[in-house]
Amino acid sequence: MDFKDEVLQLASRVEKLLPQIKTEEATKNALIMPFIKVLGYDVFNPFEVNPEFIADIGIKKGEKVDYAIMKEGEPAILVECKHHLEKLDPHNSQLFRYFHTTKAKFGLLTNGLNYRFYTDLVETNKMDSSPFFEFNITEIKEADMIELKKFHKSYFDVDSITNTASELKYLNELKNLINRELLAPSEGFITFFARQVYSGQVTAKVKEQFGPIIKRSFGSLISDAINERLKSALNQEKQLEVAEAVKQDGTVAAAETETGIVTTEEELEGFYIVKSLLRQHVDAMRVTYRDALSYFAILLDDNNRKTICRLYFNGVKKYLVVLDEARKEVKFEVKSLDEIYQYGEQLLEVIARLEKGKN
Repeated sequence: MDFKDEVLQLASRVEKLLPQIKTEEATKNALIMPFIKVLGYDVFNPFEVNPEFIADIGIKKGEKVDYAIMKEGEPAILVECKHHLEKLDPHNSQLFRYFHTTKAKFGLLTNGLNYRFYTDLVETNKMDSSPFFEFNITEIKEADMIELKKFHKSYFDVDSITNTASELKYLNELKNLINRELLAPSEGFITFFARQVYSGQVTAKVKEQFGPIIKRSFGSLISDAINERLKSALNQEKQLEVAEAVKQDGTVAAAETETGIVTTEEELEGFYIVKSLLRQHVDAMRVTYRDALSYFAILLDDNNRKTICRLYFNGVKKYLVVLDEARKEVKFEVKSLDEIYQYGEQLLEVIARLEKGKN
């Protein structure tokens, strides 16, 4: 199971566990320790994850942070935990106090649902008041997983994370600012846009008039963008339904449908490789294919809701793609057809899921 799958598996378990979690200690054991484990650290090895790590603060001795993730004998990430029902906002000051007394470069404040990562972008050795990276495990996005993976034991590199932390911080702050302005445009926001289209003087009355117009304009723009995405997705689905797959009789090297779809010899060869990998686990007659403009789909039972994998062979780089439990694409670059044989395990996992009716 790769990193993304582990994160998604943890995310799916979290909501099921919440009703049974009554204390902060239970939050640590059921939610936060498994999260640290997903990052590749042995939670039972104090050389990797040191619980109740002592971070003395001036004359205050014996102050402890819940966990310190260690690197080469020194704390790299300080982890402060709260009950999953607690809001995190009042508690960053506690982590702030611990931060400057250790050599840790990163602080993590979490209640097992929300995860906030801090560093010292503003002033060296002094934790910033706002996180540079934040997400909710139950709503984690693809982009979040890319950033989170940088904290994995196998990829952890202080300089690499620090270099992107500043961009992440300002990106998140700008997203929040834009969201606030879209919900309730400020006077400055209204004035800026009104001046672009209104030739007269932007008086208080004009601003009052333009406020709702600007709000509706952005709402309409977002709605149009969503509709375009849906239209594109529906067209792609329609191509799969309409496209007549070439019957695999072993003699056709390439075929072209009325929609302009070309099934190449390379795609057919890839199909036969996948079929051979699966034939001991599923009736070979159940493994079929449908070609589309952008990819070649290999299906179970000729059902486009039962995608085994997709072959993207039309570009400069070639990919074998499987869909995870959330039907999101997981790509594997293949430089030659023979490399498809390396992904037999992933294909069998998909078959197992499809047979259980999970996709």
